[in-house]
Amino acid sequence: MIDFKMNDGHTIPAIGYGVFQMTSAEVEEHLPQAIDAGYRHIDTANAYYNEVAVGKAIKASGVAREDLFVTSKLFPQDYPYEKCKRAIDDTLQRLGLDYLDLLLFHQPYGEYVSGWRAMEEAVRECMVRSIGLSNFTNLDKLHQVTDVATIQPAVMQILINPHWNAHEYKAATKDLGMVFEGWYPLGHGDKGLLAEPVIQELAERYGKSAAQVILRWHVQEGNVVFPKTLNPVHMRDNIDVFDFELADDEMARINALPQNCPYVVPDEAPAWVWGPNDYSKQA
Repeated sequence: MIDFKMNDGHTIPAIGYGVFQMTSAEVEEHLPQAIDAGYRHIDTANAYYNEVAVGKAIKASGVAREDLFVTSKLFPQDYPYEKCKRAIDDTLQRLGLDYLDLLLFHQPYGEYVSGWRAMEEAVRECMVRSIGLSNFTNLDKLHQVTDVATIQPAVMQILINPHWNAHEYKAATKDLGMVFEGWYPLGHGDKGLLAEPVIQELAERYGKSAAQVILRWHVQEGNVVFPKTLNPVHMRDNIDVFDFELADDEMARINALPQNCPYVVPDEAPAWVWGPNDYSKQA
């Protein structure tokens, strides 16, 4: 495993295990498998409704807390300053942790400007080590945060894969020094991505799978990724990408693939963003 250095001086592992759309039962079964396979970076969120299960798996793992990197995310209902402070306390309680390594605002809606102050206070109170944003692809919304921040976002989590490499967005935000995390790193239903001739060619050249070539591309792009799988064999394969390196011309060929963004974050919040969110109802 390699780590990337964030703009606040902390480091973050390049590949982690995400629990998006996993039930609590699935987390309790498969997160221990991931930890046994060598994963030390865990990505969850309030809106995944599985933080309690994540906390149980962490406690049962026997891995020292300082050897784990744990991320969660807050949803827009909890952004207002006072609510945000309570939400951070509640998140830590559900996870059974004294601190988070990284806390993100999950969606770019609601009172994220006032909430950012609560995020900064959580850093100063050692409840959270690093803070960042997710899905703030609208630059005006991003700068509403960064213009008032005394602690700049360390991480931005957005859609990234070889069919949407986010180079334009990265260039526009380069001065902030954020580490990028890519969700749907393998395309999530984009069957054509794994079948791209250049990906297949490189897989054969290096004796790796197409997925491993794409994950290696992410690492060399500086992207943190969470390739989702419930299969222990695939878990091990997904972190077995540190014994080869793509050449500059090979990276350029992948980056020359046609770009197509399958999902644009709406400027106005969809109705589901404001749905019920009683995060206390977890197994």
